[in-house]
Amino acid sequence: MAKYRCTVCNYIYDADNEEKKFEELPDGWSCPVCNSPKNVFVLLTEKSEVYEKEGSTVSDIMVAQMAELGLKHVFGIPGTSILGVVDAIRRNDKLEFIQVRHEQTAALMASAYGKLTGHVAACLTVAGPGATNLATGLYDAKLDNSPVVAMTGMVQRQLIGPGSFQEIDQYSFFEPLTVFNKILMSKDQTTSLSALAIKHSIIERGVSHIGIPNDVQKLPYSSKIAPFEGNFPNRATKPADYLMEKAAKIIDQSERPVIIAGFGAMGHGEVLLNIAKRIMAPITTTFKAKGVLDETEELYVGSHGGIGSTSSTKLVNDADLIIVVGSSFSDMTQIPEKKTVQIDMDPMMIAKQYPVKVGLIGNCSEILPAIYELVQEKKRPEYLKEIKILNNEWKNLLKEDIDDKKTPLRAPYIIKVLNDKIADNAVITLDVGEHCWWFGRNFWMKKSQKMVMSGYLATMGFGLPAALASQIIYPDRQVICITGDGGFSMLMADFLTAVKNNLPIKVFIFNNQQLGMIMQEKKMEGYDIWQTELQNLDYAAYARECGGVGITVKTPDELPKSVDKALSTDKPVIVDINTDPMRFI
Repeated sequence: MAKYRCTVCNYIYDADNEEKKFEELPDGWSCPVCNSPKNVFVLLTEKSEVYEKEGSTVSDIMVAQMAELGLKHVFGIPGTSILGVVDAIRRNDKLEFIQVRHEQTAALMASAYGKLTGHVAACLTVAGPGATNLATGLYDAKLDNSPVVAMTGMVQRQLIGPGSFQEIDQYSFFEPLTVFNKILMSKDQTTSLSALAIKHSIIERGVSHIGIPNDVQKLPYSSKIAPFEGNFPNRATKPADYLMEKAAKIIDQSERPVIIAGFGAMGHGEVLLNIAKRIMAPITTTFKAKGVLDETEELYVGSHGGIGSTSSTKLVNDADLIIVVGSSFSDMTQIPEKKTVQIDMDPMMIAKQYPVKVGLIGNCSEILPAIYELVQEKKRPEYLKEIKILNNEWKNLLKEDIDDKKTPLRAPYIIKVLNDKIADNAVITLDVGEHCWWFGRNFWMKKSQKMVMSGYLATMGFGLPAALASQIIYPDRQVICITGDGGFSMLMADFLTAVKNNLPIKVFIFNNQQLGMIMQEKKMEGYDIWQTELQNLDYAAYARECGGVGITVKTPDELPKSVDKALSTDKPVIVDINTDPMRFI
């Protein structure tokens, strides 16, 4: 019978040992341990197999090895120096190639894929300008610890060095942003470098790059393909018992604990909530971690940091202990120096900003259930009362922001309508811009919703590529892209990619005809508002020209019906919303 392995937590589905036996995992399947989607499971083979097909090449072996280790999607643009690899992908029925309009889109799609699944996707392009165009997306992956493999073509080996057409020093170019960076110079390196690229990317949670000279891609070659099983360590680890007991004792002794959940806590919201209820502590999240748990829970007090809630700020400032789970302590999150129990899988994250009482290194799937069993149950009725009062004050403040009469439309009203209407299991991709502030403050994530964004790099243009990747991962779920006119226009050509591949993403553009966030920052710092205005475009008409659906919203009363129309269609949609640029002025 079939055996599949989750590449995120290493859970193995073995049909021989399961009550329900599936030769192929069904649609909608998710990992029972870490809740990762079906897409990240790989079919296991029990021994090395020789890849032998008539006319097989280095490129065939390379992509076959990567596919065996779980690679399923490649995003990119074909071109002269990478044609051998592209044709090998065409012939491999385990891989899907998505052609995009810009290499930055390919890299950002792969980065978003890694953030949502914990597993690797690949981006592919030619030598020279194709390779350099990947940089922004790959830096996004590097800074947010997203596993990505980049495959770039190169000039023929004998032409490396003299300064050939489209030749750059690709090794040096990719070195600062990768955890693994190699040039495949000999066919005998093929399986080892291909396997190591996947392995380094997944285990070290970063970017791997392989450059493949044009002539090497076409060399005849056959080789054993290394199986997944036995080649990857099990990452379901937890600290020594005495450290766990020490952490539990510190938690038990606290009077005003607060749990701060970062992106590393994704997929573990239920057990986090169980711990919070057991010790009666509020939960706040970093912005990037919105969606860790259902934000309607009474112990959830909003996000923390620059876009955070007043309730979170007050409770964290007054806490006698913070329990920080999977947060990188970004300056934007503004986690203060407190007595701290910190949980993270990366040892370098422990005590990143200041010393902690206990640092627990390991996987949340192992540590959090153990913490739940060790800590004592607390009641804290006065603390719970305080949490409720602060939460109500915060929610009332948000309600005051909503104006359903003003034209152009105010962002809090737009967010409210989206909050009311999009599916409870929607995947939301967030671009960078002023709309982020409003989403972070005003949107309340539901239990099964997911949100993905560009974190540390905060790159404009992320929203659309992330939506494309999200719809590929979750074909049966609503994918909502929330973006501004500035961010969307950076990579808007790839709306055509959604149309071409029948990806019914819903793009909501907060069109204020400004670089709105920059305008506000200029105002705050006392600068004249200059060079932030944008030439307007009829984005709805653009959507229709591309073959999608375009909807224009100019008044508040048009918005609810327009959102309903967008969500009811099975085509890619752009909703162009005339948005107030002067909210804070």
